[in-house]
Amino acid sequence: MGRLFVIDLEGDFYSCKHCKTPFALVDDIISKSFHCRYGDAYLFDKVVNVSVGEKEDRIMMTGMHSVVDLFCVTCGSIVGWKYEAAYEKSQKYKEGKFILERYKVLGPDGSEYIPPLEDVEDG
Repeated sequence: MGRLFVIDLEGDFYSCKHCKTPFALVDDIISKSFHCRYGDAYLFDKVVNVSVGEKEDRIMMTGMHSVVDLFCVTCGSIVGWKYEAAYEKSQKYKEGKFILERYKVLGPDGSEYIPPLEDVEDG
């Protein structure tokens, strides 16, 4: 394994909730209106200090996409995914963009996102 280099970010940024490694500047958010299985997710133009997994096709709410998972370079936690390709014309704007799942990162003020609990029926 090679030597680990972590890029420092100046300004307000999102970071790993486990080890506080910086990932993305607030100014690089394209949209806060994305969703993942556990709540909110944000679309970013640029993300640093992540490694990528194997490319795979996934069916998402907006159709089929080729994606790679994103992992924190410091602790290895999965923190989101990167859109490699979108198969529907209306989704092409996502190509090369990054999703950070809000419950897996700390906010710019160090706050942790708590996903809303699903309604649970008594059995």
